[in-house]
This record gives sequence, structure tokens and C-alpha cells, in this order.
Amino acid sequence: MLKIYNIREKTEYLKEVAILTHLEWGSKTQTKKELENKVNKKTEKMINNFDNPYYCTLILLDDNNLVGFISIFEKDGEERQDLKPWYATMYVKKEYRGNGYSKMLNEAIQKEAKKRDFKRIYLKSDLINYYEKFGAIYLENLNNGEKLYYIDL
Repeated sequence: MLKIYNIREKTEYLKEVAILTHLEWGSKTQTKKELENKVNKKTEKMINNFDNPYYCTLILLDDNNLVGFISIFEKDGEERQDLKPWYATMYVKKEYRGNGYSKMLNEAIQKEAKKRDFKRIYLKSDLINYYEKFGAIYLENLNNGEKLYYIDL
């Protein structure tokens, strides 16, 4: 059965989320020890941010199997640090893609952001014509080649 949880309720998935996050968006050239250190730092950062209103990671589980996750961050990258909060790390495992799970995660994070009284969330991506289907509106190009979007809640 599919269900979405805040990761603080299911901390046994912290390490898996940290590993997948790093493998998707982190450095591709590293030793096993470097990966382990990065995963430990990411896990610790998630735990330390549990009470930060600008931080949240939601996970989608199919029974006890992690399907995917999505987050709200206070900052996302070096550019546009004047903006917050950020919609970030939407990820669905390859074997679950094509089933509408990203839509479920997107709806859940927007609902969570509204619950936290955010009026707008920002995101950056190099994907073309993807986040628009979730209500994202193009704002500008970033220096790193990604596009900056916002979603009004």
C-alpha cells in the first residue's frame, strides 16, 4: 500500500535517502570511504534540521519499500540565496517511474508547504517542460545553466 510519511516519522529510511540523494546529485567520482562520509554528513544534516520550518523530506513507501522522496530546503545552491524555501530532491526510483508517483510527491510537498504557511516555493532544474505540469512558472536562467522556477501555493 502506498503512503507518504515525513522522514522524521520513519528514520530507518534516512540512510537510503542520503545514499540516493548523493548518487543522483553528488559527485560521481569518489572512493567508497568518501561516499560513506558524505552519506553520514547528509544523514546528520537531515536529523539536525527536523525542527527547521524551512526543511522537510517526505518519503513515499510501498509497504516497507522506499519508492521516492521530495524535500523542502531553506537554500538550494549558491545562486539566489535571497529566495526561500526551495522545493528540492524530487526522486523516484527507476523501477517505479512512469506510475504518477512524482505527481503524488509533488502534491504532498505543496500541501506540506501550505501547512507551513509558505506562499511560494522555488525550484531549479535543467529538465525541460517537466515541472510546469506541477504548476511551476519560469522565472529566470541561473548562471549554472539551470532554470529557476516558482510555484505559488
